[in-house]
This record gives sequence, C-alpha cells and structure tokens, in this order.
Amino acid sequence: MTAMTPGSNLPLPTTRVTVDVAAPVRLDVSGLLLTADGKVRSDDDFIFYNQPQGPGVTYRSGGGTAPDAIVVDTAAVPPGIEKIVVTASPDAAGQTFQGIEPTATLRNGDDGGVIASFTPPQLGSETALVVMEIYLRGGAWKARAVGQGYANGLAGIATDFGVSVEEQPAAAPAAPPTPAAPPADPRLAAPAPAPVAPAAPAAPAAPAPVGAGKINLDKGRVNLQKNQTVSLVKGGRPLLSQVKMGLGWEPAFRGKDIDLDASVIAYGPQRNHLDSCYFGKLSILGGAIKHSGDNLTGEGAGDDEVIVVDLGRIPAEATGLVFTVNSFSGQKFTEVAKAYCRLIDATSGEELVRFDLTSAEPQTGVMMAKLIRQFSGEWEMTALGSFVKSRTARGMVKPGAEAL
Repeated sequence: MTAMTPGSNLPLPTTRVTVDVAAPVRLDVSGLLLTADGKVRSDDDFIFYNQPQGPGVTYRSGGGTAPDAIVVDTAAVPPGIEKIVVTASPDAAGQTFQGIEPTATLRNGDDGGVIASFTPPQLGSETALVVMEIYLRGGAWKARAVGQGYANGLAGIATDFGVSVEEQPAAAPAAPPTPAAPPADPRLAAPAPAPVAPAAPAAPAAPAPVGAGKINLDKGRVNLQKNQTVSLVKGGRPLLSQVKMGLGWEPAFRGKDIDLDASVIAYGPQRNHLDSCYFGKLSILGGAIKHSGDNLTGEGAGDDEVIVVDLGRIPAEATGLVFTVNSFSGQKFTEVAKAYCRLIDATSGEELVRFDLTSAEPQTGVMMAKLIRQFSGEWEMTALGSFVKSRTARGMVKPGAEAL
C-alpha cells in the first residue's frame, strides 16, 4: 500500500477503483465528473446520495457503519470527461474538519484490495474537502491526492466546478423556476448567498463572512472583503506572470510617524516554514520574491513597501505565501489609518486586487493576505485581516502557518 501526500499521484493498476473516505464522524462523500476546463457538463455530473448513478461513476453508501464511497469505472467514463474529483464533508451542518481527520482509501474496485491511502494534513476551519481525484493523462488513468479545503462547505466546491447551487432566497418573492433544476441535495442549500466582490472601486461596508466565495479576474479589478478569495485567473488562464504586492498605511494621528514593516512568509505543503522576505532579507527563493526595502514613517502617497513576486519562478516546494505587516516600533494598529494591500500586474502596472483593512485591533502585527498555489497550478489570493501580537516577521511564522 502507498501512503500518498498532497499532490502525489500514481497510475491506476485496474480500470475499476473505489475511493472511500473515513473519519470519526459520519461523512457525506460525492463525486463530480469534469471536462478539460474543470467544469461539469451539467448537474447530472454531480454524483451523491440523492443522485447515486452517473456514466462510469457511482455513489455507494456505507449505511452509517462503513465509509461512503465513490466507485469509478474508467472504461465506462464517457469521452470528454478527464477528471473525477472525490469530495467529503461532515454530515452535521456547520461542522468543520478540526479534530476529525479523514482518510481516503483507494481500492481495487473488483476485490477491495487497498492500492493507496491519503490523510490530508493539518485541517481546521474547512467544512468540505476535495480529497482525491481520478484523472486522465496521456491516455492513462491516474489517482492524485489533493486535500484542498473549503470553508464554505460543499456548496463552495460545487459552485467552483459549475454545479447549480440552490441558495436560500432573501426576503423577496421567489424567482420563477429555471428550466433545469439543481440536484436536490440539502447540503447545497446555503444559509445565505455567498457575496461576490464587485468590480467597482467601492467595497461593501460590512465585512464578508468566512468563506465568502471565490471569484476571478475576468471582470477587472477586484475589491476583496475579509476572508474572501480571488482566483488569479483571467480569461480562463492562470496569471503566471510577475506581480507586486503593495502594502500601505498612514498614521492615524497627525504628526506621529509609525514604523511598519511588510513581509512575506513562504511555506511548504505541510505548512512548514521555508523562508521569510522582509527588510532584513530582501530576496528569497532564488530571487523569485524580492522586497523593496524598509519605510520608516509611512509618509507619502501610494504603497509604502512593495514585494515583487514572480509566480512562474516560485519553486514547487513553496505552496503558500502569507503577507504580513508588523509595528517594529511597538505602536498598535489602532494608531494606523488606511492600511491596505493590493496586488499589481508588474508588467502593465494594472491593479488586480485590493483589500482595505476597515477595522483595527490594539495589536502590533496583522496578516493581510495569503497566496495559495492550487493543485491545478493556479494561485488564489485570500484577504485575511487577522491581528497578532508580534513586532517582527519571525513572530508571524506560526500564526501564518495556522492561517493557511
């Protein structure tokens, strides 16, 4: 048996395999059939307990005494389908994976023999996971361990892959029914619509809840709210070019300088600390990340400190970046005004994403945003705005890992 790690893959030794997912609590396991663009063809490609049968893919219930499973017969998968993703979410509404570590087991679909197993590492606030995928590459079927978590539940996964998600309507007359109804899965009835960041410069007044949804750059500049995520994809293609993260601030009180330091902390797939780029170390990861240098006062318009990130040159072992700001002088962020971070296309100078910190806490450190490399190769940026008691980048390493 092979113990898989995030991102690892192996060839399938048989045409028919089963992926079951076990945990200390009851899990709902689902499968989605995806085309080359990473989307379902229709809601019929979402396989779960209320729609257990699809072309080449079957949902199998464990009946509460055994794990639910997805059975894949690669010989029966229709042309045009290049990937089957297996997802899992706790059966109890709102429950996270904190403390209930799941294990996916890949088995021979004919005799039940174990081929490989995978336990996603260090889970926390995730309420749904893409656990494993069965994919076609070069005419051969393979399995890959994924472990990508979603804080907005199975609805977030389904939406990402193109499934129509039925959301609870606001206090208004119900809209006329659409011609094709979504699958009748109660887990997909989100408690409230996930807000989408507008393309207009003004951000909504209220902060977004955790897992506020994911958007891309197709409609132009994005204003993020706290805990909202944007995929660095434009026109369906990853933005694998050089970008700049600009961080800025102003003193909250006239005539009082404040020395803040911007940093970026790089992590590996196990949330292991690789290196930190800050005023004392202006280049890391072979020059893929560079710092502009220290600003001692925060005076002047525009970005106070800039960190240049060459996404295409970041080594494979670096999968997460956390951007932080610290008050080396010990002043609290309640003495700071207009703190923000913004992602800029380094080639064109175009501002792609902006996050304004609308509230502050009496702490000396803040995690502004994180960039996460997805298993598809694209990068996603999530606004954090989480305050920490730390005056230096070194003190941000542990909370940064916890934020990934």
